[in-house]
Amino acid sequence: MAKAQDIIAKLWNLCNILREAGITYPEYVTELTYLIFLKMAEETGTESDLPQGLRWRDLATKTGEAQFKFYKNQLDELGRAKVKHVRGIFADAESALPQPRFLSLLVQEFDKIDWYSAREETVLADLYEGLLEKNSAESKSGAGQYFTPRPLIESIIELIKPSPGEIIQDPACGTAGFLIAADRYVKRVSANLAKQSSRQVTFRREAAFYGVELVQTTCKLALMNAMLHGIEEHIVYGDALGKEGKALPPADVIVTNPPFGTKPGAGLPDRLFPFPTSNKQLAFLQHIYLCLKSGGRAAVVLPDLQGNLTPKVLCDLMEKCDLHTVLRLPTGIF
Repeated sequence: MAKAQDIIAKLWNLCNILREAGITYPEYVTELTYLIFLKMAEETGTESDLPQGLRWRDLATKTGEAQFKFYKNQLDELGRAKVKHVRGIFADAESALPQPRFLSLLVQEFDKIDWYSAREETVLADLYEGLLEKNSAESKSGAGQYFTPRPLIESIIELIKPSPGEIIQDPACGTAGFLIAADRYVKRVSANLAKQSSRQVTFRREAAFYGVELVQTTCKLALMNAMLHGIEEHIVYGDALGKEGKALPPADVIVTNPPFGTKPGAGLPDRLFPFPTSNKQLAFLQHIYLCLKSGGRAAVVLPDLQGNLTPKVLCDLMEKCDLHTVLRLPTGIF
């Protein structure tokens, strides 16, 4: 983790320089996501996922205005790439960098970093998580919408105990913290991953994790985070209270921290729930217990439930599920 912290410090020092140009913390982390993806594709030998002529070295060998124009076109072209996860990360990508010199600074500093050593010691995923956490701490306002504090996530995962072979879902996945923590837990409790069948390993990597994220820029961070943690996830940009949520397969485990409040304009969700409501937490609660397999289990972060439909939703929950615990979290956690 030491090397990851060193790299985080270097990258965040660059952010302090770019802030003078009016670039916000979230914009900076999104920009880093594009550049880290391109650089790591070169380092890990996975550039075959990227079209010829749109790779890191194509960018790094250019300078000045030519480099700046190339980068903007590169982002646009990769947003239409054939490979799904590339297309997801670069969808509608736009650079927040106002001048060519800022891009040149980032590219030069990226090439100075010992990425190979970081990759060999599996700290790159920790590095990215560290950047997300740093962004959350610095952004303050609204960060809880997409970055649930990791100690809270880890506590929930320890209690819910996901198992190998289970389908695990987060319908409001933010930066994919719950899914990554669940994957880490599954790998830890597996006696010996080396002895697992190829079918079991493939399931964990390709079919175990599902998520939906309403904000496109946050969805990109989730896709990148999952990829760096070795998960070939099914994270989609969309609304879990709409068609994207309805398309999710029944889950063995659902863990989530959904958005609170009411739907804009006090409109109803696009999906038909037993108790239609513009109250997001009541709508998400219905999605959660209706999307569980028989015998499935869930843990969810919710505010105090209010509204006329609350008793009906809770009665329906109690009829369909075995409610184990309601725990009030300390104030100031988010």
